[in-house]
Amino acid sequence: MRTVLIPTDFSRNALHALEYAQELFKCNRACFFLLHAFADEVYGQYKTTPTDQIESLADQKRKEVKKRLDELVQRVEGHPPNPLHTFETIPVFDNLVDGVNDFVKDKNLDLVIMGTKGETSDHKTTFGSYTIEVFKYVQCPVLAVPEDFTYKQPKNILFPTDYMLPYKRRELKLLGDLAGDFKATVHCLYITDFDVLSPRQEDNKQFLKDALRRAYLSFETTAVKNRAEVIMEYIKEKEVSLLVMVNSRHSFFEDMLYRSTVDLLGLKVKIPFLVMQNLHR
Repeated sequence: MRTVLIPTDFSRNALHALEYAQELFKCNRACFFLLHAFADEVYGQYKTTPTDQIESLADQKRKEVKKRLDELVQRVEGHPPNPLHTFETIPVFDNLVDGVNDFVKDKNLDLVIMGTKGETSDHKTTFGSYTIEVFKYVQCPVLAVPEDFTYKQPKNILFPTDYMLPYKRRELKLLGDLAGDFKATVHCLYITDFDVLSPRQEDNKQFLKDALRRAYLSFETTAVKNRAEVIMEYIKEKEVSLLVMVNSRHSFFEDMLYRSTVDLLGLKVKIPFLVMQNLHR
């Protein structure tokens, strides 16, 4: 059974992520955990709540959040009906990142799916600030779903890679299962000016082939230029509907996360974006 955590702030884009998850796994047995972290609502914007009131306010807020989560389940459960799916609600008195990470580790979950508004006007980041924090610190694959993306089966999946990382088998299995279920092609794109792979790269490329046996694989190389532009051009050319990257030290993805503006970042992802983790915390 697939276990999926969906953090929600009860916004439209969070609901859209849940609906996307139901479609993505509609042919799989899956348990969806709906989590809302409410510590900031108890402590107040400027952490001004008196200490002696925190416990009672937390109890009250937990009941309110549980009720809203249950109402959300009633809203989506059975629309459309799917006997393969179950739902659990998780009100958490914690901040979002710690609450998500603790629950992921406790339950050994497969995947976190988040809604994102994409480009924001205040921070000018490609993803919302909460999504970026979850990308960076949660020890689990994270799938960000833009709120204006209309669901389509991921028939073409783009996986930019330099074959330098020792991939995690479990996370590649998730990618391989998704590709296998949808009979999708995984386009492994290497951005380089060199034609010959090192022995280390050859080993990692072979590991990819072994781990993604259920997928159709395409290995392609393109010359170095602006990597973000290469990715966006490839998404358009191949009609890609899922982008996959690995978060690792000194990787392109990690570098991308720390860019502060859209102009510096250059990457405006309008499709679901799966981030696999390869970091030691």
